[in-house]
Amino acid sequence: MAVTAPNITLKINEIYLSLQGESTYAGLPCVFVRLTGCSLRCVWCDTAYAFYEGEDRGLEKVLEKVDSFGVKLVEVTGGEPLEQEGVYPLMESLLKKGYRVLLETSGAVDLGRVPRDVVKIMDIKCPGSNEEGRNLWDNLGKLVPGLDEIKFVLADRADYDYAKKVIQERSLAGKFTLLFSAAYEYLKPADLAEWITADRLPVRMQLQMHKYIWPEDTKGR
Repeated sequence: MAVTAPNITLKINEIYLSLQGESTYAGLPCVFVRLTGCSLRCVWCDTAYAFYEGEDRGLEKVLEKVDSFGVKLVEVTGGEPLEQEGVYPLMESLLKKGYRVLLETSGAVDLGRVPRDVVKIMDIKCPGSNEEGRNLWDNLGKLVPGLDEIKFVLADRADYDYAKKVIQERSLAGKFTLLFSAAYEYLKPADLAEWITADRLPVRMQLQMHKYIWPEDTKGR
């Protein structure tokens, strides 16, 4: 489908083809569009290089690059992609071109302008991230039940107990796919698996697949 992209520029850190490492789309070939910039500083962040590094690219050029991979699953990520105004026409353009669009977002920016058909994979920051205070709780009312996903990255047992409490107090079970990730090199996956099964918690445990496949300092993974 031909799409005319408006004259918009985005600061892009990288665009690459890899396997989706997280969410219910894990394991699928996916094009990643990583935008530069993030105002959060999570302790366990693995993409600090995206805070500042990047180059300006026109929206048309971004779409051409995505098209060149021939894969119809695309994730818009960062950094925090919603901190760039150009991300909204980017998502709209990708949808119009027939892509399945995933958005990886911190939950610290209002989701009200994100197109409904974009699959929002939203973090809820736990205390171990040191960014718990940035959670924008009104965003829960802007997620689409049955479509969008909520991710908790857990660094320790305290984070697990916090996430469990949030799920219970905000009645999230059954509305959204709930993802529990063991922060790489912080929490042993076996410990997290044991806690989830002991509590019969209705969540999907996931590993950050890309970190187990490629070396830690590999970009474009």
